[in-house]
Amino acid sequence: MKDLMRSKSLISEDIESQLNQQIKKEAHSASLYLAMASWCDQNGFDNSADYFFKQSEEERQHQLKIFKYVLDMGGNAISPEVTNIQTDFHSFREVFEEALEQEIAITQSFKNIAAKCLKEQDFVTMEFLNWFLKEQREEEYKARRAVELFDVIGEEGIGRWEIDKHVTEITYDSEN
Repeated sequence: MKDLMRSKSLISEDIESQLNQQIKKEAHSASLYLAMASWCDQNGFDNSADYFFKQSEEERQHQLKIFKYVLDMGGNAISPEVTNIQTDFHSFREVFEEALEQEIAITQSFKNIAAKCLKEQDFVTMEFLNWFLKEQREEEYKARRAVELFDVIGEEGIGRWEIDKHVTEITYDSEN
């Protein structure tokens, strides 16, 4: 039966496996952003907590989008176990630096899947991934801008309060 189902799948086993790994990475990101939201909330950075709550929800939606795609293509989507989530951070800045590193890693992961799709000539999955690649431009831009606030505003005096205030105002103009 498995061979029959595999022959009816529109994606290869390798791409299915990479997509399932991406589902896990998105779930990990969602959980990490919840931990960051919690840390920010506990330390009085309410706007940043809201920012990370929204980021977490976006990552969960990404996870579900990929999960549904794998199923729609006749594959087996796997609900991941999420472990080893960092919950403590040394500083406000570290939270945002970790978020940027996470986004860079996610972008690289999508690029790796895209490269595999091109190699296999899986243009259907490549088209699906284009949305995520565009989304990652926005995610990395926002994460970089948030880290830059620490350099531009500084953390002394009311600096952290100003950074917290401005984090939710970061937008990305996809037209540029």
